Amino acid sequence: MADGLFSLDGRVALVTGGNAGIGHALALALRAAGAKVAIGARRPDRNAKVLAELGSDGAAFELDVTDEAAVERTVQGVVSRFGRLDILVNNAGTVNRKSVMELDRAAWDHVMNTNLTGPFLCTKHAARAMKSQGSGKIINIASVYGLVAPSKGLQVPYSVSKSGVIALTRVNAVELAAYGIQVNAIAPGYYFTEMTAELSGTQLEQTLKRRTPSGRLGETDDLTGTCLYLASSASNHVTGVCIPVDGGYLASDGLDRG
Repeated sequence: MADGLFSLDGRVALVTGGNAGIGHALALALRAAGAKVAIGARRPDRNAKVLAELGSDGAAFELDVTDEAAVERTVQGVVSRFGRLDILVNNAGTVNRKSVMELDRAAWDHVMNTNLTGPFLCTKHAARAMKSQGSGKIINIASVYGLVAPSKGLQVPYSVSKSGVIALTRVNAVELAAYGIQVNAIAPGYYFTEMTAELSGTQLEQTLKRRTPSGRLGETDDLTGTCLYLASSASNHVTGVCIPVDGGYLASDGLDRG
């Protein structure tokens, strides 16, 4: 019985930003659990590579999550291809690490539009399909920096947008619960992806490892278990929560006591 709780057989999932990094790992994990998986991402060449991994029950859509018309087409495309949409993973994101004193409006808008407006738009259109089914799972990829600030500030629009994603999770969870839709978030700590590749081998990497009780940075596969739980019937009475997957980062005060 426990195994059946986590099965995704017969479910259909859409993962935004699913052609690289965390999104790629989650798309493959959902497929391995039995779901038919579609990815939505901007680069057709990368989409094609992931589609080959997903197999005949996969689909790939060229998607800019800041473009509402493209979001609507993608959701309609998934429903047209598979007949339903059960799981949405709002993963597409970007970052800017400039000081608030140097950040220009265009850079702020780009991060906010991708990281916060994108999940809003995807949720809006996916929830309409899920409402007609009477069930659905929406999983937002937030960040520990939506819960605490980076030690020297910076990453202004990233932190604000991820905090907004957590608020979006809660307010949508409350509204959509009546339709059998659960909305939850995952807050990764530091993970090695393309977005953080520049940190590899730096002093900051070593500092982060000391700061994190587990003594290491996350690997994308560390997130798959939490995603599968939130995507499956095992979490049918769980909604509006944000689960950190951070090696204990948020549990510690971070002081180096020698």
